[in-house]
Amino acid sequence: MTKSAFKKSVTGAVSAVLAIVLATTLAGSSAMPVHAETTLERLQRAKEEKEKTEDAKENTEDRKTSLQITKNSLLGELGTLNDDLAAISTKLEGIEADIVTKEAEITQAQADLEQAKIVEQEQYENMKLRIKTMYESGASYGYLNFLFNSDNFADFLNKSDYIEQINQYDQKMLRKYEESRKDVEQKEAQLTQELEDLHTLQEEVNVEKSKVAELVRKTSQNVASYSDQIADAEETIDALESMIDEQEQDIAALQKQYEEELAKSRLAAQSSWRDISEVKFEEGDRMLLANLIYCEAGGEPYSGQVAVGAVVINRVLSSRYPNTIVGVIYQNKQFSPVNDGHLALALANDRATASCYQAADEAMSGVTNVGQCVYFRTPIPGINGIRIGGHVFY
Repeated sequence: MTKSAFKKSVTGAVSAVLAIVLATTLAGSSAMPVHAETTLERLQRAKEEKEKTEDAKENTEDRKTSLQITKNSLLGELGTLNDDLAAISTKLEGIEADIVTKEAEITQAQADLEQAKIVEQEQYENMKLRIKTMYESGASYGYLNFLFNSDNFADFLNKSDYIEQINQYDQKMLRKYEESRKDVEQKEAQLTQELEDLHTLQEEVNVEKSKVAELVRKTSQNVASYSDQIADAEETIDALESMIDEQEQDIAALQKQYEEELAKSRLAAQSSWRDISEVKFEEGDRMLLANLIYCEAGGEPYSGQVAVGAVVINRVLSSRYPNTIVGVIYQNKQFSPVNDGHLALALANDRATASCYQAADEAMSGVTNVGQCVYFRTPIPGINGIRIGGHVFY
């Protein structure tokens, strides 16, 4: 089997399957006539779809730009937050170092306080011992013995003054050690308060750090989210660009086909024409034409049904088209009901109405209300012809 024959075989098989599916789906239902879409209609629709695709692409590009602007703004905000977080972390490290230093100072102050208390107590005990010893009666070194053993009054006064100086010295040293102890106690209390303040500040900075860290996390998530959305938009844009390329190819092909149809229409008017008497109709032609009329113009007025039948017969009569009803109707890509399976379904159930059969009979007898027109479609600007019902014939 040649490649061309294989392709025709596959195409025929697909058409047959399509016809079976349509028949199975719609069997028993009241099928409505479906107007065939002309090449020009398909061309116009393809252009409209391309415009919609281009609009979708433009909208997606605008959305991508907006997303990118927002992402850039978030990145700037994230940079600031990271700087703030680094500054807070540095501040926290400084506070923690101050706490360690302060704890060491408190430990030293506590040691100093203990030592000051010991010195103060020793001074106090020594002073008591001297006073006790000096005033204790009977002692050879007692205060009175010391005085009464003076050689003279001057010596007595000197010794008395000496004893007084000793007492004053003891009192002075005791006050000094007391003040030293109090200073150390105050220093310890101050250091303890400063340590508490540092711990309070540490907690506050930790809270601030947590808040900024949470903002960094959320902002990073937002940046990632916008990055994903931008990537999705880029994929969509690529897909739409591919779709536009395909649509442009379809439009070019339809434009070419439409121009060929227009050329054929003009050539048909200039072609040689057979008389209806020269046409030999085959068995089944009447049913085939009536059901095509049903699919194309079942909902049109009777004159519109006759006009559709006349277009088919005009092609049969023209030297530019096949010379049989079967050849004309099944010519490649000429009548949509053939391509989409609706004609096969209509034929399977003989959906054609009495008026469709009557219109087919008139057309096959040579009646035409559209002259030698060989095309029809729904009216659009730029197409001039004979207007009948919802169609223009040209």
